[in-house]
Amino acid sequence: QVQLVESGGGLVQAGGSLRLSCAASGRTFSTYTMGWFRQAPGKEREFVAAISYSGGRTYYAESVKGRFTISRDNAKNTVYLQMNSLKPEDTAVYYCAATGRIQTPLVREYDYWGQGTQVTVSS
Repeated sequence: QVQLVESGGGLVQAGGSLRLSCAASGRTFSTYTMGWFRQAPGKEREFVAAISYSGGRTYYAESVKGRFTISRDNAKNTVYLQMNSLKPEDTAVYYCAATGRIQTPLVREYDYWGQGTQVTVSS
């Protein structure tokens, strides 16, 4: 089993930046594809970004491409999401997730989830 804990959320003005972190424990972190998802109130959970176990391949939702960057530090068992040029529509609870599959945007293909961290972007 893999345990994931997100941190770094908060309140920021539109145009600002936040860096989310996800600390992992349990199974070997470096063998997992890691992803970030978000869920706004009353909305379905949606894919944000994913990164391969080696960190060599990344995948982004069109809505965040060019603004967000996913990265990982396997030595620290941590994955990050750098969020720049934030917009009010980015407001959501952000979740870290892990899968043994190759990078995928599908919620159902991720096996482990953190509790989430709130990101609120004001106008």
